[in-house]
Amino acid sequence: MSGANPVPSGQGQPVVAVLGTGTMGDAMGRNIASAGLGLRVWNRERATAEPLAGVGAVVCDTAAEACRGASVVLTALANEGVVADVMDQARDGLGADAVWVQSCTVSPDGSRRLGDQAADLGVAYVEAPLLGTKEPAVAGTLTVLAASSRTDVRDRVRPVLDAVGSRTVWLDEVGRPSSLKLAYNAWVLTTVEGIAESLTLAAALGVDPHLVIDVIDGSGLNSPYVQNKGPKMIDDDLDDPSFPLEAAAKDAGLITDTARAAGLHLGIAEVVRERLHRAADDGLGRADVAATYRTSRRTPA
Repeated sequence: MSGANPVPSGQGQPVVAVLGTGTMGDAMGRNIASAGLGLRVWNRERATAEPLAGVGAVVCDTAAEACRGASVVLTALANEGVVADVMDQARDGLGADAVWVQSCTVSPDGSRRLGDQAADLGVAYVEAPLLGTKEPAVAGTLTVLAASSRTDVRDRVRPVLDAVGSRTVWLDEVGRPSSLKLAYNAWVLTTVEGIAESLTLAAALGVDPHLVIDVIDGSGLNSPYVQNKGPKMIDDDLDDPSFPLEAAAKDAGLITDTARAAGLHLGIAEVVRERLHRAADDGLGRADVAATYRTSRRTPA
């Protein structure tokens, strides 16, 4: 299951507190345990964290309890507001030498605000958004985009980042990993909407949508992502999310808001944002992001 290289447990290996054990937190927790690191976990709904006891995790009732004795705290939560609230709840459990690794997708300014919160909490801060969804999280092959104002923490968090990912890209300033993550996600979400529109157009014109995927295959524009998402759209196999649509809609809002703050109008991203929010309003938030294909693209009668 894990793509991590197992490391014998022993002195010097960090104990990791994972706060938030949804799809990504659960997968990262399992790979952290597989790498031989100590693991403590907390989730707002304890039942969601309980399965990690099977890989040796200590399941805790509060965020503060999970952080007691942990040298690295990894947050895998929904958004900036939730992250800030949970870390405030964890305050009494944070050790003086703890390092906070923040993996949630937030805006660059949001990451800097969380960095200020870390300073108030008295812990080192590593911004660490992730490239990858459920499948690479389970496989331990995520790409981690990382930055910290303290270069001395890199070695301390390396065993954790190596456990959850196959590549870590260090940038030179807090805020830049989130900027890069939003630019990356702009491409991902544009690709999803592009596939959906191509398949919708083909079907409306009486062409088998499978042929769209077929002619893309082998072309210079082909990608594993197209070959994965396209057939799932056509087969309506969209209810087991690798990237939930509600999370994609949140990210689309971050992309366009951050672009506007930089004086940009990203036309495609604005349309994608509107499409994803419409799909979420239609009750598709917990389906895969590719469920945007289910939203109507018919012009009003």
